[in-house]
Amino acid sequence: MLRTRFALRAALALGAVLVLAAPVGAGDFRTFVEELWPAAQARKVSRATFDAAFRGITPDPAVLARLRRQGEFGRPVWEYLTGAVSAGRIARGRAEAARRAETLAAIEAAYGVPGPVLLAFWGIESDFGASAGTMPVIRALATLAEARHRGELFRDELLAALEILEHHDVKPERMRGSWAGAMGQTQFLPSAYLRAAVDFDGDGRRDIWDSAPDALASIANFLAQAGWRRDLPWGVAVTLPAEFDLARYRGQFSDFARRGVRSLDGAALPSAGEASLFLPGGAGGPAFLITANFEAIRAYNTSDSYALAVGHFSDRIAGGPPLAAPWPTGLRLDQAGVTALQRGLAARSLYEGPFDGRAGPKLREAVRRYQIAAGLQADGYATPALLEHVKAR
Repeated sequence: MLRTRFALRAALALGAVLVLAAPVGAGDFRTFVEELWPAAQARKVSRATFDAAFRGITPDPAVLARLRRQGEFGRPVWEYLTGAVSAGRIARGRAEAARRAETLAAIEAAYGVPGPVLLAFWGIESDFGASAGTMPVIRALATLAEARHRGELFRDELLAALEILEHHDVKPERMRGSWAGAMGQTQFLPSAYLRAAVDFDGDGRRDIWDSAPDALASIANFLAQAGWRRDLPWGVAVTLPAEFDLARYRGQFSDFARRGVRSLDGAALPSAGEASLFLPGGAGGPAFLITANFEAIRAYNTSDSYALAVGHFSDRIAGGPPLAAPWPTGLRLDQAGVTALQRGLAARSLYEGPFDGRAGPKLREAVRRYQIAAGLQADGYATPALLEHVKAR
């Protein structure tokens, strides 16, 4: 699937552990580079490109020091939203929407992804191109690949980066990005670039570093490849009527409307399409009807918090209201607690997924099934109280 190719994010989302080797010596690193050559040659990378890419390259200790979890997986969703969807960022997003209206309309016509959604990705990933990363991509990826004893994760991304250099889409000195090799205004890893980057401004290069039209269109193409449907929104922020039956959490938009669900901004719900109820803070907190396009967003980054931030940010750019319902203030499950809940639900044949301590769609579905069977409020929200309930049964 597409999300597995966003290598670092997918690895973190699945709870992978990046086991570091002992400090790498210069001789060990050069051996690693030379052992990489046959694989690069098989991808039609020339020896000249290969040698130029690695000339003077040494392992970067700063990259190894920054191996850690991403914020969108470790922080509560409401804290992540506060940082990702700030007032200043909303204002800049609206200014970019006005400035680039013609380009955004052309991209939407080509790929079916609305402009506010593209701007939300662009804003969150690189602050609308202002913070695209300064670290040399080849050095960062080579450091990570060697630290994993030539494991496939970063090794494959490194080979993809060499392909990009071979195609002359970017000069080696301009190929910069994050500490983990995510590049340019889109923060694509090299494999995602090869698959989804496009030349939208017509200059003959797929330039996600310096061309906003290319960056925005590349995001749109990525989402289209991930299954984005132009006939659906990403989701809708909603209010629920009193005594709403949370056990009936999936259905057509029209069904939800008949049951008294209303959009937060007062507009009518879409007349067609299927949605499911998402309560990221449990019953009483903000509520959303999410669609298949929410999963397309998760193909970019598998975190629910990230996907929700993109969706809500796009709504705010388009003039939508802030969320009104309060977020929970009680105790949260930590990673160990979530892992224990996953194991407890799996033992009851309710959960099928990794025991990674990460709340996502599979755990949400399992929690709901358990809550329904136990006669509990079926909000799909994992809490310490729910874990104790599972342990006691």
